[in-house]
Amino acid sequence: MSRLRELLNLLNTAGWDSRALSDDRVAHLMADGHTLLSQQGISGVHIRAQEDAEWIEAEITVTAGTKVANPIHLCFGMLQRYGTQRVRMSIQLEDHSRASFIAHCLFTNVEFGVHQMEEVVNVGKGAEMRYTEAHYHGFSGGIQVLPRVKVDVGPEGRYFSNFSLTNGRVGKLDMDYQVESDAHSVTEMTSRVFGHVTDEIRIKEHVTLSGYRARSLIKSRVVLENEAHAKVISITEGNAEATRGHMDCMEILKDQAVAESIPIVRVSHPLAKITHEAAIGTVDKKQMETLMSRGLTPEEAVDVIVKGLLL
Repeated sequence: MSRLRELLNLLNTAGWDSRALSDDRVAHLMADGHTLLSQQGISGVHIRAQEDAEWIEAEITVTAGTKVANPIHLCFGMLQRYGTQRVRMSIQLEDHSRASFIAHCLFTNVEFGVHQMEEVVNVGKGAEMRYTEAHYHGFSGGIQVLPRVKVDVGPEGRYFSNFSLTNGRVGKLDMDYQVESDAHSVTEMTSRVFGHVTDEIRIKEHVTLSGYRARSLIKSRVVLENEAHAKVISITEGNAEATRGHMDCMEILKDQAVAESIPIVRVSHPLAKITHEAAIGTVDKKQMETLMSRGLTPEEAVDVIVKGLLL
């Protein structure tokens, strides 16, 4: 079986229909480790990628005014039990374009490995980008996920990201997102992570609202059990008139897990407003009682509450 077919089979196992990647109307990029398996651009979407022993280098450009009908698929994985994958990626949405991306990160076979991503994103004037990144891991706990993302959102631009790592062991996650937002822009970032055993989780998301009436939301949902540990650092800066930002962090603990939430607010303009809320604790008692009154066991009730939080 070819490596491409193996990766597509992993994608199907994760619950996605891999047939989308064979559609000539769908732009995509696929890689196993440092080997490029497939890439396809379409009208208005240019993809240029190359490989060497150390990195995959990729550039994706959505041309001005293009409205991409189908999601752009990015499929990064490792079929081997041991290995490293390092990706440098540049994504450019030119003025008044619109595109959504789905990044499938498939590491279900990995026992010990590193997935490192260095990503630079530019969202042009009046452009809109939606980026969904879903990780699928095995249960070894031996993988390190190290994303570093810098985003520049232009005037009237819109940037939405959704990161999830809720399937399998996290291993070690060290995530760092930095966003600079211009006038009348909107930024929303959501992260959902489920840590088990001795998983280590560090999430840092930093938004700088630099333009008039820029708005942002940072939303984190983390569930921990056994001896997992998480630190969530949310930073929002309001540096211009009428900027509005909000940070919302919730962490649920079971067993001997440990959680930290560190919200940081910096305001340098008197007419900016930044707010935050954070909650760390066990499963809500009233929700438990309601579910158990409907016939669920305590263990089943906890599972329902946790799954609802991570949806």
